[in-house]
Amino acid sequence: MLGGNGTIIVRLWQLVNRMHILWLDPFHGGSHAAVAAGYAARSHHRVTLLSLPISGGWRWRMRGGAVSLARMARAANLRPDLIIASDMLDLAAFRALSADIFGGVPAAVYFHENQLTYPLPPGRTRDLSFAWVNYTSALCADAVIFNSDFHRSAFLAALPAMLARYHDYQELQTVGEIAAKAHVLAPGIDLERLGGPTEADGGSPVILWNSRWEYDKQPEAFFAGLEALEVRGASFRLIIAGEHIDPHAPAFAAARERWAARSLHWGYAAEQAEYARLLRRSTIVVSTAIQEFFGIGVVEAMACGCAPILPRRLNYPHLIPADLHSSHLYDDDAGMVSLLLGALADTGTGGDTWRALAAPYGWPRAAPRYDALFANLAQGLGGRRFLT
Repeated sequence: MLGGNGTIIVRLWQLVNRMHILWLDPFHGGSHAAVAAGYAARSHHRVTLLSLPISGGWRWRMRGGAVSLARMARAANLRPDLIIASDMLDLAAFRALSADIFGGVPAAVYFHENQLTYPLPPGRTRDLSFAWVNYTSALCADAVIFNSDFHRSAFLAALPAMLARYHDYQELQTVGEIAAKAHVLAPGIDLERLGGPTEADGGSPVILWNSRWEYDKQPEAFFAGLEALEVRGASFRLIIAGEHIDPHAPAFAAARERWAARSLHWGYAAEQAEYARLLRRSTIVVSTAIQEFFGIGVVEAMACGCAPILPRRLNYPHLIPADLHSSHLYDDDAGMVSLLLGALADTGTGGDTWRALAAPYGWPRAAPRYDALFANLAQGLGGRRFLT
């Protein structure tokens, strides 16, 4: 332990090496808000968060958020060492509008998602104007940060096709320029809020669905798998805790009625304490997603001891060690059913393994990684020196 002069020296060191980060979040909700606020609360550095509510809709935030946040930043009268912007910000517009006050301040963009590779529902055409905002934001940023290596690779791989749509001055070389300044930094997750004793009651294993009820998460594939389990006489119960856009949608209502006898809970758990209790009561977490740039919900369930059954795609293979892929990653619908049958027969084991795999994403271990990367970025991009 340090005392007296030793404590004073450590405190002086922290003050000298503390930088000021301005975090811009024009769509402050979901994982965007959780990461921004979670980091601001735990960083060694000083973090100022400027945000806009999600009530305006993500399309308007991508178009107009830069104007509003530039005005707010000007009113705040601050001079940060580094700017971090979420992918919903038109960073090129923001930098142009604030050049007189933030000229020379390095800026990075953090990609939770992107509008170029996000899968669309049937019949919808992609509006490339939003993908273009992601592209120019990445192009004008001093650093580009993705929440997973899968996300980084997918975005960079898709850019040439978008640029090649235009008849001249395609600027394909810019893809390499973006790749050269790309980094990967997994989202920090507040796993501490999920803490508490496992709430198993000795009954049948509990299968958890904590994905959104939307086309890109494929709930119909999940419930088709449950039908196959029932045909095989499997014993299980259900917790359906994912967010639903329309709880009165016919498909949602029909599924709720169909599985009522097996359901312990059905519906979005808005309260964090209730959500945590549901995860601790679950045994297995399942995903059928065709879009998942990281997989926060799966990591949260793993942190509560749930065994994951996931498709062998997206970022999921990176969440699980290679030696566990064959028993927890499936290639098709039949494979999902087979792995679920195995997991249902193997309940009560492996919980500590899943908790250990989730732990590095918790803020106590994630915040120092954020601090180190941001300090290195500021230093490498011409800012003053920060020790980490």
